[in-house]
Formats: sequence, C-alpha cells, structure tokens
Amino acid sequence: MTPNSWSPLESSARRGVHCTRKSLAAWLVRTAHLILTVIGVLSLSSAGLAQQASSANGTNSSAALPDAPQSAQSPAQKASDPNVEERLPQTKRILGIIPNFRSVSTDETLPPQSVKDKIMEATQDSFDYSSIIIPGVIAAYSMASDAYPEFHQGAAGYARYFWHSAVDQTSENYMVEFIVPVITREDTRYYTLGRGGFAKRTGYALSRVVITRTDAGNETFNISEVVGAGASAGLSSLYYPSRERSFSNTASEWGVDLGIDAASFLAREFWPDINRHVFHGKNAIDSKER
Repeated sequence: MTPNSWSPLESSARRGVHCTRKSLAAWLVRTAHLILTVIGVLSLSSAGLAQQASSANGTNSSAALPDAPQSAQSPAQKASDPNVEERLPQTKRILGIIPNFRSVSTDETLPPQSVKDKIMEATQDSFDYSSIIIPGVIAAYSMASDAYPEFHQGAAGYARYFWHSAVDQTSENYMVEFIVPVITREDTRYYTLGRGGFAKRTGYALSRVVITRTDAGNETFNISEVVGAGASAGLSSLYYPSRERSFSNTASEWGVDLGIDAASFLAREFWPDINRHVFHGKNAIDSKER
C-alpha cells in the first residue's frame, strides 16, 4: 500500500478518531430523534393548513392555487389583448445538461402523479446522462477547498469526492421524490408560475421548498422536501469519514441540500424565459417527447 493510498479507518486512526459501535449508535439516535421531531411538527402544520384550506375554499380548493391553470386564450384574443402573457414551455433539461424532468409548464394540466411516476422521475434525475453535472461541480469545489483531507488530491482524490457527491444526490432524489412523497401523498413536480413580476415569481419559486401540492391537488407543507432532505443528510454521513459523523455536520448538509433545491426551483421558474429570449427556443422539445 503506497503512502498516498486511502482507507477511512486508517486515516481516522491516525487522527485519533475511532468509529466505535457506541458512538455510531448515539449518532443514529440523535439523527432519528431530529427527523421524528421535524415530522411531528410538520405533520401538525400540514394538518392545520389542510383544515384552513378546506374551510376557506370548500369544494373549489384547486382554483385558489397560485399556479392553477387559467382559461386558455384564443389566438385572436392574444393578438387583441396586449396584457395577455405568453406561456413559455419547459424542457426536459436546462441547457441540455441539467435535469428538468419534474417541471410542468405554466397552465399545463396533468393527471395526478402516480407511484410509478414518482419512482421513474427520481430515477431519471439520478441516472440520466445530465445527472453527473451537479455532483461533478460539487466534487471539484469540495476538493479545491480540501473539505475532506482523507480523500487526498489528484485524480484519485477527485474520484472519491465525485462518487460521494453522486451517492448524496441519488439518495436525496429517492428520498425527496419517491419514498417520502409516496408516504405523504405529495406531488413532487414543479408547477411553473410563469406570470407576474420578477419578485412575485422569485418568491413563489423559493416558497416551493416548504409548500407543495398533495396528490389531490391542494397546497400543503412540503414534508417530502424538508424531511426527505434531512433523512438523506443523515444517511450520507454513514459513508463519509468518521470525524464527519456529527449532528452539526448533518444539519449543515441538510441546509445545503435545501439551499441547492431552492436554487433549482428558481432556475426552473425562469428557464423558459431565458431559453426563449437568450437561446431563441433552441432547447425546446416536441410535446410528445416529454
């Protein structure tokens, strides 16, 4: 074994850090306690929101959604009314390299999301050729900042950073887009607002981190996003160096995941506009392809 070869246990031993069963069990208990506490709080919050929505809207709850489809305008109406905004379509990928499979174009009406839809979209986001971009960027940044000295530098070091980032992304995708939303019956798609000013659309996009739709079409607290990202952050520490297995590091990873998802919602909201005005719709796809 060469001096630069890597082993998590050996590296931890050199630093005087030992991964004992007792410390790992304590870490798992703390993580589980955190996740259960969040689930309890969010369940109460979502129940309150659902009760308020039901009493306020009665039988027409879906019409109150900010991104609910509006009545279609005929070509003559669009031509005669300068206030009618053109609805720009989403594409399968942003710039052809960033997964965008869960985005729904403005005023597009789709059937309820099935369990099969959720697992297929999580799989697309995890294993499409474009899914390597974000892990690749994160791996490069982490290596440049020497986030985990145990991984070392060079090509071998980058490979270690990359596969950790890729597993992180895959774990979060399946937690946020499949496992938790199947249990909570939440719709994981991003419904593009596409109308209103910049501030309104920005606020809407960022709010999707904590607000989503149920499979029945009502607004609810986004348990899938918040709890799913937290669960993924807790699991990821199991395959990182033992010195990283702490509550503070898990909480930090949780926050980073939520921040990345918030940025992705913002990018999805304005991507159709950027695609039309900057790239002149060159990234557009046929509706049958979606």
